[in-house]
Amino acid sequence: MVVPVIDFSKLDGNDREKTLAEIANGCEQWGFFQLVNHGISVELLERVKKVSSECFKLEREERFKDSSTVKLLNKLVDNEDQKTRLDDVDWEDVFILQDNNQWPSNPPQFKETMKEYRAELKKLAEKIMEVMDENLGLEKGYIKKAFSGGVDDDGVELHRPFFGTKVSHYPPCPNPDMVNGLRAHTDAGGVILLFQDDKVGGLQVLKDGRWIDVQPLTNAIVINTGDQIEVLSNGRYKSAWHRVLARPDGNRRSIASFYNPSFNATIAPAPKLITREMKGEEEAARLAYPKFLFRDYMTVYTQQKFLAKEPRFQAVGAR
Repeated sequence: MVVPVIDFSKLDGNDREKTLAEIANGCEQWGFFQLVNHGISVELLERVKKVSSECFKLEREERFKDSSTVKLLNKLVDNEDQKTRLDDVDWEDVFILQDNNQWPSNPPQFKETMKEYRAELKKLAEKIMEVMDENLGLEKGYIKKAFSGGVDDDGVELHRPFFGTKVSHYPPCPNPDMVNGLRAHTDAGGVILLFQDDKVGGLQVLKDGRWIDVQPLTNAIVINTGDQIEVLSNGRYKSAWHRVLARPDGNRRSIASFYNPSFNATIAPAPKLITREMKGEEEAARLAYPKFLFRDYMTVYTQQKFLAKEPRFQAVGAR
């Protein structure tokens, strides 16, 4: 099996209906798909690769070598303990970019390049959400409005959705069988846009009980749906389990941007997606996907990120 690859530019041509169907299939059957011809310039993407790699070498690499994860693995190896796995840590160097936090200062072009990139990714995320609206039969802008907690009488968003970018590197691991690159999980939020390494693999998605490689594809943007899209779609779109394998060679670059609800947004299945047949069992339907504040969901998620997602929904519904 191969993760679907979709030409996003064909939404604007004669193949629109076919492309809509391909995206619907990616959301419903995989929770993952790759976009090519997505409208973000190759020139910008090449700059992103360059500044991210330079940032790791200038500011992060030596720090990672002195990290607790590296020390724990070295201790096991030194003790010749080949049977123990480090199951609660990740072989990952990571930092987060938001509009209001401190960004790395090296290389000097990093901030300007990543600010430009994030603006483009945010626009792409909103286009994808509009496609989801259309495929689900919802009014245009429904998901974005839900993520904002609605709008006021003038049509202004009540709250700003959260948009963050996680910049990760997975350095070569001398003992990849003893540690995860990133443990298996689903994403808590909405739409995730990943610019992954185009040479070093390791990302896998769980499909029909099998772990499938998300194949590196030059300058593609990998899209996956988070838990809140599963709730809003009333389970039609599932958030997918995924993981990253530690590898003995290569330094895998991974830049994931998250378009998530505001912490103050109330999330629930879209009423239009609770069908006539289900309305007689509305209470049962909402047991799986209750109405909740995204802030409350994140409190549960941080404690249960690497555990089954269904109990997370149940726990936040009981708050």
